[in-house]
Amino acid sequence: MVGGEADSLTISTQSVAVPEAWRAGLLRLALAWGLLLAIFHADWQAMAHQWWDSSTYHHILLVPVIIGWLVSQRLPALWSLPVSLWRPALALLGACLLLWALGALAGVAQVTQAAAVAMLMACVPLMLGVRAAAGLAFPLAYMGFLVPFGDEAVPLLQMVTARITVALVHISAVPAQIDGVFISTPAGLFEVAEACSGVKFLVAMLAFGALAAHVCFLDWRRRAGFMALCVVAPVLANGVRAWGTVYVAQYVGRAVAGGVDHIIYGWVFFASVIAGILALGWRYFDRPVGGAMVDVDAIMARPVLARWEGKSSSPRQALGGLAVMALLAQGWALAADRLVAPVPAHIDLPEVAGWHRVDYSPRHWWEPRAGGADHRLLGRYANAQGQQVDVFFALYGAQGVGRKASGFGEGALPPESGWSWQSPEPSTPDSHVERLQADGPVERIAATTYRSGGVTTGSGLRLRMANFADRLLLRRRVTMMLILSAEDGEGQQAKAALAAFREAMGPLGPWMDRVAQVDNTQKD
Repeated sequence: MVGGEADSLTISTQSVAVPEAWRAGLLRLALAWGLLLAIFHADWQAMAHQWWDSSTYHHILLVPVIIGWLVSQRLPALWSLPVSLWRPALALLGACLLLWALGALAGVAQVTQAAAVAMLMACVPLMLGVRAAAGLAFPLAYMGFLVPFGDEAVPLLQMVTARITVALVHISAVPAQIDGVFISTPAGLFEVAEACSGVKFLVAMLAFGALAAHVCFLDWRRRAGFMALCVVAPVLANGVRAWGTVYVAQYVGRAVAGGVDHIIYGWVFFASVIAGILALGWRYFDRPVGGAMVDVDAIMARPVLARWEGKSSSPRQALGGLAVMALLAQGWALAADRLVAPVPAHIDLPEVAGWHRVDYSPRHWWEPRAGGADHRLLGRYANAQGQQVDVFFALYGAQGVGRKASGFGEGALPPESGWSWQSPEPSTPDSHVERLQADGPVERIAATTYRSGGVTTGSGLRLRMANFADRLLLRRRVTMMLILSAEDGEGQQAKAALAAFREAMGPLGPWMDRVAQVDNTQKD
């Protein structure tokens, strides 16, 4: 007993006894991190806001704790690695800053946030050297989970969950029909909404899987297999959960089944799936209990690290170079943010041959969102055949934070509007087409088109690339968003109405230019 206590005390003392070289290196690292956190505080504030306020990313609040634990597992072996300033890491840091600048110019927050995290990672080899960075390789890589990601996969996960659910419903002998993400059964109409897509479960499972794969396995094939299981299992499990809700609702009703579903999914189901995955992987764990997390001898014996570590720097060069590059990146982005193209004081929806303006009176109120737009127009056109088409137009003098035409929640499907995404429709090169549904049920088709300079597209990515080119070259150009939409039913086919209106409009690009009162003829 006494010997055991002494051994424990010795290990503890060795863990906290930081060598002089490491003390100086950690001080430099703290200064570098403090400088970067101050300069790029907006990105860290935005990430922290998502960690705290979005249930999809609540698990990220544990990531800093996990990283600290991973580092502690490497002590005191880590102290035996040499520490030095490594000049080539300035190039790595410069690449991260360039990525941040490009993300800021493109207006993609996820890129700037990823770059902000990568900067902290790049500071480790810069301030501590390549061998120390090698010893911290996995904790550094795990910092990538600080970046909120996953929302992009929501539509795909909705469709996959709906398909799994309806297949299981049919197997369980319950009559059902599927229409996009809507499933109709005798108990009522069910929607696989964004909150039911399973994205929360999937992104949390990825973070958990990466940690377990590293801690429990040594063989890369076993790690890959375990990670594949952590991707497939939550997707399938979410489909089973959704099926359970639909099946139970046939007997107890939708309201009761929905309430039970959230309790079970939040407190029981998630933990059960994790336990099942661990149980499946348990027999394949190949890391010895108490095995070292850092192979110091292997790191010291690597020839490539020996060749690299000779390129040292001074603290003044490292910190000075970091500050200069960071301020240049911020200055470039700030100059682009100040670009605002002139917009007319007033715009109107134009006349369209064979069509006339009528009162806007949708069966279920529909109004697209265009946050930060300088002008918004919403009106309804009708023709002699009784077809009706709704037209929404937004004009922006610039694109940036709070004013992105292709941003999340912008356009035809604003959040909490009563409308839900139902399914994709065949799109064209200049329009992104989708079918929406509201309670009633009321369905409508919406075709979204963006315009900037000579670019007319239905792709949000293509628009962002056009905006990026303008900001990169410091050009002032307006951005436009046009949404043509028509209600389905009530004696009208939405597709036919939209096709007739499109034909009467002529080319979309010049039509949008006339509304915005700009001349893009030389750019087309």
